[in-house]
Amino acid sequence: MLGNGVVGILSESMNKWERRVPLTPSHCARLLHSGKDKTGVARIIVQPSTKRIHHDAMYEDVGCEISDDLSECGLIVGIKQPKLDMILHDRAYAFFSHTHKAQKENLPLLEKVLVQRVSLYDYELIVGDHGKRLLAFGKFAGRAGFIDFLGGLGQRMLHLWNPFYWSYTVDLMTFVMHFCVLLLQRMLGGCLCLQVLITRSYLSLGYSTPFLSLGEAYMYSSLAAAKSAVISVGEEIATFGLPSGICPLVFIFTGSGNVSHGAQEIFKLLPHTFVDPSRLPELFAQGTDISPLEKASKRVFQVYGCVVTCQDMVEHMDSSKTFDKADYYAHPEHYKPVFHEKIAPYASVIVNCMYWEKRFPRLLSNQQLQDLKRKGCPLIGVADITCDIGGSLEFINQTTSIDSPFLRYYICSFLYFLKCFVCNYFLSYASLSFSLFSLTEIGDGDDRAGSCLGVLLLLYDPLNDSYHHDMEGDGVIFSSVDILPTQFAKEASQHFGDVLSQFIGSLASTTDIAKLPSHLRKACISHRGALTPLFEYIPRMRKFDSEDTAESHTNLKSSKNKFSILVSLSGHLFDQFLINEALDIIEAAGGSFHLVKCQVGQSATAMSYSELEVGAQDREVLNQIIDSLTSLANPDESNGILIKEGNKISLKVGKVQQNDMNKGNDLKRKAVVLIIGAGRVCRPAVELLTSAGNTSSHEWYKACLDTDFEEQTVVEVVVASLYLKDAEEIIDGIPNASAVQLDVMDGESLCKYISQVDVVVSLIPASCHITIANACIKLKKHLVTASYVDDSMSFLHGEAKAADITILGEMGLDPGIDHMMAMKMINNVHVRKGRIKSFTSYCGGLPSPAAANNPLAYKFSWSPAGAIRSGRNPATYKYHGEILHVDGEKLYDSAFRFRIPNLPAFALECLPNRNSLVYGKLYGIEDEASTIFRGTLRYEGFGEIMGTLASIGLFNSESHPVLRHGQRSSYKKFLCEMLNIVREIPDGILLGEKHISERIVALGHCKEQGTAVRTAKTIIYLGLHEQTEIPVSCQSAFDVTCYRMEKRLAYSSTEQDMVLLHHEMEVKFPDKQVTENHRGTLLEFGRTEDGKTTTAMALTVGIPVAIGALLLLENKINTRGVLRPFEPEVYIPALDILQAYGIKVMEKVE
Repeated sequence: MLGNGVVGILSESMNKWERRVPLTPSHCARLLHSGKDKTGVARIIVQPSTKRIHHDAMYEDVGCEISDDLSECGLIVGIKQPKLDMILHDRAYAFFSHTHKAQKENLPLLEKVLVQRVSLYDYELIVGDHGKRLLAFGKFAGRAGFIDFLGGLGQRMLHLWNPFYWSYTVDLMTFVMHFCVLLLQRMLGGCLCLQVLITRSYLSLGYSTPFLSLGEAYMYSSLAAAKSAVISVGEEIATFGLPSGICPLVFIFTGSGNVSHGAQEIFKLLPHTFVDPSRLPELFAQGTDISPLEKASKRVFQVYGCVVTCQDMVEHMDSSKTFDKADYYAHPEHYKPVFHEKIAPYASVIVNCMYWEKRFPRLLSNQQLQDLKRKGCPLIGVADITCDIGGSLEFINQTTSIDSPFLRYYICSFLYFLKCFVCNYFLSYASLSFSLFSLTEIGDGDDRAGSCLGVLLLLYDPLNDSYHHDMEGDGVIFSSVDILPTQFAKEASQHFGDVLSQFIGSLASTTDIAKLPSHLRKACISHRGALTPLFEYIPRMRKFDSEDTAESHTNLKSSKNKFSILVSLSGHLFDQFLINEALDIIEAAGGSFHLVKCQVGQSATAMSYSELEVGAQDREVLNQIIDSLTSLANPDESNGILIKEGNKISLKVGKVQQNDMNKGNDLKRKAVVLIIGAGRVCRPAVELLTSAGNTSSHEWYKACLDTDFEEQTVVEVVVASLYLKDAEEIIDGIPNASAVQLDVMDGESLCKYISQVDVVVSLIPASCHITIANACIKLKKHLVTASYVDDSMSFLHGEAKAADITILGEMGLDPGIDHMMAMKMINNVHVRKGRIKSFTSYCGGLPSPAAANNPLAYKFSWSPAGAIRSGRNPATYKYHGEILHVDGEKLYDSAFRFRIPNLPAFALECLPNRNSLVYGKLYGIEDEASTIFRGTLRYEGFGEIMGTLASIGLFNSESHPVLRHGQRSSYKKFLCEMLNIVREIPDGILLGEKHISERIVALGHCKEQGTAVRTAKTIIYLGLHEQTEIPVSCQSAFDVTCYRMEKRLAYSSTEQDMVLLHHEMEVKFPDKQVTENHRGTLLEFGRTEDGKTTTAMALTVGIPVAIGALLLLENKINTRGVLRPFEPEVYIPALDILQAYGIKVMEKVE
């Protein structure tokens, strides 16, 4: 059963909120459509689920089978660990198992895996050569956690006391209490000035903020919708501001990894300024000279962010030494915490995103938090996105849930007790009301009196530290949800599956793990019931854990051993089996150990880290163990005893890596694309490519190409044109784009620019592509074009494959999007065992109905010459089994009336488009489809007018006698020649519509008077009847017609063009009696932004060609050689990006 190519997808059962999937329907479609020979996947069986983000029917539609029974599956995948009864014998499983650290809570799962002879792959252990996890949800946790907390922040602020709206009339008892508490504050000392205390000790009701409108992340239909809501909050803050009583509102982000980046991504949607940690005191010092009443009317129009890392959280105990990160990770006991002194006093919100281990100082202990609140710390709450229970923030000792995400932690201190005593004393007196002076007068002196107002309402709260589910009352709110990414289940699943789908074939078809790639082989914890060598340490960890389940790492004195010590082992522990040697040393000496922390590094350069609690009854035994471990780490050192202060040591095994595993990497990976050609389609391509690194601007990139890698691709684009000015106009206003002058016939210059980039895009005429392709093969650079792949390009397939490059052609609209839509529809049918009886495809670039305001109902978004020539190409197609040919001279006459069912308002006609038969073979339907037709769409009447103009001779390309030898003629004289009007028409008198139409009929250019009239109207609209002189550049009738069409049939700056693409298929399934009709329609209009219009044609050609370049940059296309977008690895992600970008396909089945 193992390696049979059948993949099962589990129904998640561990948490009611878990809606993520390891593979989305689009990933399944890609795997199934490409065939087992290519992907290693023959079938996919999906367990039914009513809560999964993608419905069962969506999987069924792409060819998956829906069944509770996964017994036929050799590989079974999920997100979280399944229930034990779902572990089947002799299968491969992949999920987050949380077993490689010998975690006690998951030992039953591991036992079951071993008993059932399962091969277990853990996503957490799949690590790339860069030493970073390939499969993770960190950014989504950061995004969801921060959005959740912003909504909770709005609720909490409703319960924060606003001192500025107190009545100036209070009772005597209140005033006396203020006075007494002020005296107590003076005796006990204060920390911050009045302006901080009076505005930040929020203890009762008072502030309505835009944050209140935000819901939890799962309440939004998508990440984009959630971001839109945050943006709206940001716009309200930027417009109306926040109350000064809660400002400056400072968000402290801990860590610089994916989780922190995700949280910051949402934060940046608000009007914000990032502040260096060293400038926090300066930020709070601003405005201290403003009186409270002045501050009450002031608004603040931004929030503040501050990113802190370990160097901001600790200091070396030896004040003469500066912070050294490598030393800190090796010897954290040499450092003392300072976060509570230098950062926390200024924090409104702490967004905890950092990895923490027990050997490091905490961010905040309970005592430090109590001290901070006593001194007036403005901390409102903590978003503990890491969900590190009992970790870096000691007071967070329990998780919260998605449906109840917040708890309020009440803090008791000695000062609170004193205030309660004072309050109770004065309550025995009767109240007397009298008019009191203003708050400004109360704040005279050293301004500490204001703190009395801020803390007074605490007097009635409980005296014990406690946790509450409400928002009202004193304390700090916090959230600590452990499955945050599932709130963005759709995007998180898409991202996860993008990576997993690259490995799934290897896992599904392999029986011998030795044949797997290294990163997968090292992620295999067990194979056929036996632990793999890297994880042979687990039974020994299990042994001692089972003997010592009552021991607690946090209280070593209670251990059964008299002497205990923490030992940190770092280095190549598992790939060189040093961990087993270390455990041998401990056991041989009579000691015991308990695994506290374990991180397994799998790459050649990545270190592993384990933290053990080593214990012994005798101090000498413990010393012997440490000596032996030191010798193992430093075999050449005679004296390696590392006795540390207290009961903690840090032992370096092997060579210490300077940049640790948890180091955040905010560097962006840069890629360069060269676009050759600066025509109309260029700018959309440049805009899409350069926006790829700006994930907050384009959701298509995050949804379809982004990964959880910390690197993010920033694409720089170089636009090359024969005329530098054209290239400069294209890139005007676009960041990360530059312009160069390039003549592609200059081989040296061409190779120079190609050698400096990652991918080349050619947007110049097809005849020049071969020159660029040869240079790309020579320099081993990928190439993308929007042109047809002709014979000369096809001949380069072998050379391109040998050079390990991809030449991706036909990546435009037609050809391009039409192929991708067709292949998706056809493969969906074939996966369901259906057969295509008829395939028809129609595409056209047209004016929008409002712009079709001329007799031809057509306009040109580029040179008319190409469009006219394409109308003279012969066509071949198959209709009901018969092969039909249309001569190029009669193509316009073959136009037929056509209507699209979903768009009945469009009066269209269709002309056959070249040789349709070749696509029967390319699409794999030549033996099953009796009808194969590809056509060009125009508005009705276009063909008869153009056919008549062709019959008149207006498209003839031979030199015309009237235009030879420098003779200059007027359009009127030229038209008379074309219509064989022999009598001279006096100057100033123009040919009329009636005269022209009569001549057309008389000469036999058309049979119907109505057609002749419409043609005459077109001739007059083009100005071919005018007395104006024809330019010298026009040597033929074709030149004259093209010149006038370019002048008269161009789009104005306010007019839109339109692209219409429509596929229809008749499909027969073996299990159905009736034939299904499948339709796919794309309708796109030109877009106008900032007064500039981008044509629909430019968008639908430029965007796909840019997507092709992106797919190559992101290694999404693995096929080498010359190819069209017929492969699922191309068309599935490309269509996904087009859809997300706003170019949508409407699909319907009847």
